[in-house]
Amino acid sequence: MTNQADLQADQADIAKYVVRLGDDALILGQRISEWTSNAPFLEEDLALTNVALDFIGRARMFYQYAAELTGGECTEDTFAYTRDVRDFTNLLICELPRGDFAFTIVRQYLYDVYALAYMTALTKSTDERLAAIAGKAVKECHYHVRRGADWVKRLGDGTGESRERMEKALAELWGYTHELFEVDELEQSMIDAGIAPDPRELQSAWQAQVQATLAAATLEMPTSTWVVRGGRTG
Repeated sequence: MTNQADLQADQADIAKYVVRLGDDALILGQRISEWTSNAPFLEEDLALTNVALDFIGRARMFYQYAAELTGGECTEDTFAYTRDVRDFTNLLICELPRGDFAFTIVRQYLYDVYALAYMTALTKSTDERLAAIAGKAVKECHYHVRRGADWVKRLGDGTGESRERMEKALAELWGYTHELFEVDELEQSMIDAGIAPDPRELQSAWQAQVQATLAAATLEMPTSTWVVRGGRTG
């Protein structure tokens, strides 16, 4: 029989997991927003700004839910504004400096393919609130992936300079993609409870989709084995 302390601990763990999802969205949204008024041309300036707003809006939904789970005087702003940098638990790929336009496009595509698969799986969560948030996010993710794939093909199979920049971005980002599919003790407990999807089950499909897009862009998938991890620990 589950006692009240166990229930509180479970709720606290769910809140920590939800905050992670909010951190991913907030930090990446902030990085994308750095292109506002700096994009290559006006239409892309508007497009990137809208994508950034999609991520900020997603972060708000996760933080609002986490605040309700936490209780007390906690609000979405508590998570967004009152924590130290080491308290954020976002994936490291989300926080990397924006780089040049090719770097941003490659980062977005690699992450968005993962996010679409993850959010789609999250719609089946036993937590109805998370499933509902994921359902809203999936609609945005479809657009993000389609847009990203178009740019990857356009730049990869474009000029010599655009291809070189894309290859450089892929090489610099690849080691950060492994963290997308790693699971720690907290996430495993969420998976066991049916609250979170298992990202390890998404990796092969992610690789296949990314590889197909890169091939269409006349780019090769990196084969380097270097790995960067630690985002989930702050």
